[in-house]
Amino acid sequence: MSFCLWLTGMPGSGKSTISDALAKRLSDSGMAAVTLSLDQIRRIITPNPAYTPEERDIVYRALVMMAKLLVEEGRKNVIIDATGNRRAFRELARELIRDFAEIYVKCPPETCRGREGRRKSRLVERDLYKRASEGKLKGAMPGVSTPYEAPEHPEVIVESDLLNPGESADRIMAYVRSRWPEKG
Repeated sequence: MSFCLWLTGMPGSGKSTISDALAKRLSDSGMAAVTLSLDQIRRIITPNPAYTPEERDIVYRALVMMAKLLVEEGRKNVIIDATGNRRAFRELARELIRDFAEIYVKCPPETCRGREGRRKSRLVERDLYKRASEGKLKGAMPGVSTPYEAPEHPEVIVESDLLNPGESADRIMAYVRSRWPEKG
């Protein structure tokens, strides 16, 4: 059996960068991992996203089901790289996936806004916070026009404004080794 780690945090908190570093550390430790990036998956499930609450519910439920199936397959561990702005999305994963941990990538909103404005990914547009604040963004933006519900009891918290991505990945790896010592 494999495990699933959901890296959650505000857009621009550093989830994708930390997920990349974490996937490399897991691989280097003999714990192969696959990353489910909602930014990539959303393009398939909703090619023209409206970011409505109903659409988010569908997309996140599909994401959780994908993670569940991969974990049950047992060949690779799963990293979910997704904001998951509602606790209910992450709680569904906790209910369905036996070996699950929630990782909170905590970051001040002003730092998230600055990082997001410099985003280089082609999967996600830049200046989302600015456009959402100006009312020019299609759909709701977590932390601006829809709430981001921070985890109440995450297994790990990494403060991405204080730790670099490697240090954040090291902290998560320490947790993984303590919780699943037989896996690595």
